[in-house]
Amino acid sequence: MDDQNEITIRRAIGRGDAMTKLSMLVSGAGNIAKGQVVKGILFFALEVLFVLYMALYGIRALAGLATLGTRTQQEIFNETTQIYEYTAGDNSMLFLLYGIIAVFAIVAFVFVWRAAVKSAYLAQVRLEKRQHLNTFREDVAELFDGKIHQMLLFIPGLCVIAFTILPLVFMISMAFTNYDRNHQPPGQLFQWVGLRNFFQLFSSESGLGTAFWHVLGWTLTWAVFATFLNYLFGMILAMVINRKETRGKAFWRFIFILSIAVPQFVALLVMRTMLQPDGPVNMLLKNWGLTSASLPFWTNTAWARVSIIVINLWIGIPFTMLQTTGVLQNIPAELYESARIDGANAVKIFFRITLPYMLFVTAPYLITQFIGNINNFNIIYLLTEGAPAAMSYHNGTAGRTDLLVTWLYKLTIDYKDFNYGAVIGIVVFILSAVFALTAYRRTGAYNNEEGFQ
Repeated sequence: MDDQNEITIRRAIGRGDAMTKLSMLVSGAGNIAKGQVVKGILFFALEVLFVLYMALYGIRALAGLATLGTRTQQEIFNETTQIYEYTAGDNSMLFLLYGIIAVFAIVAFVFVWRAAVKSAYLAQVRLEKRQHLNTFREDVAELFDGKIHQMLLFIPGLCVIAFTILPLVFMISMAFTNYDRNHQPPGQLFQWVGLRNFFQLFSSESGLGTAFWHVLGWTLTWAVFATFLNYLFGMILAMVINRKETRGKAFWRFIFILSIAVPQFVALLVMRTMLQPDGPVNMLLKNWGLTSASLPFWTNTAWARVSIIVINLWIGIPFTMLQTTGVLQNIPAELYESARIDGANAVKIFFRITLPYMLFVTAPYLITQFIGNINNFNIIYLLTEGAPAAMSYHNGTAGRTDLLVTWLYKLTIDYKDFNYGAVIGIVVFILSAVFALTAYRRTGAYNNEEGFQ
């Protein structure tokens, strides 16, 4: 069997015979000349389809991608009918979409072209070495044997490209346009603006930049408190329940797990209603004489932020308790016994044995939770919808409890500022990816998987 690493485009260009080099212009020519007729015809058919697509649609789509349209919708008064008529203009959004599809088609054809040239050169090499040259039936049979992974991944791979990667590229490309509330197709066009949106987002002198830095600060603050308070209290709760002196361990676990059985959105909406100015909590406090006025749970910034963190503790601690219970039960009892014999108290045992062991095992879970809290849309939107609002936050588009992800949602759904939403989405992805990769590579679970004792 030939070493597949030797079959490269560079070697095909330098050492290929005439028919192999012809395959660079006419895909499949080399295979057909060497007896692999069906494979050669398939390569040629794919090239013909690509050329037809480019001739009929692709070139025009690429031109539209460069301009994003030039004709705007016109309003013309018809003297005969005495009514206004509208002439159709270009739709920048469709121009952008079709142009990106054309780019993807070109990239896909490049891979097909490379495969055709390499296949022709492989056939040439095998014939020169008097080795067996597979027929089409043998190639198909190999797909169900040694290359079955390629066959099984082909359809899922296409689906990922079509329904995940292509939409992501489409949305990311909006960050480099002025596709906002003032440029809405089909009545209006939008254009490429380069990095202008990014400069506005990071500039503290613009209203958008001021809002971004405030929202980013609260997002990171929220993520830290929501992650580490849940982790700490959940671990303490698990330790208390797992003590030998604790009776009815199953009962206490059942009580705390009950909150998990309630759908999160139901629990959040109930808490939102209970903490309203005229909600049950404020009414009870007034009736008991503990306060004369309603507490501003959702109308004051500090109260709202603290309320969100506390409610998140109530929702998240049971999950952490379940995560840490199994780890705690697997810590060797001999470690605790040795520590007690050496005179260590409960605090030292926790910081020298329990916490290091827990962090070693659960560090990836902590990182996942932190990233999840940065993008925790449900708890913020269902409790406050970002309120209390602040006009200084980009004309009120963001509230003082908004996270970047909820602000992104408002910008795109409520205000139609798709360009700014795309920019924020890119920033959130970069922040999450950099933190996750950096933090994980510094954990003991990554660096010293076998070394923890």
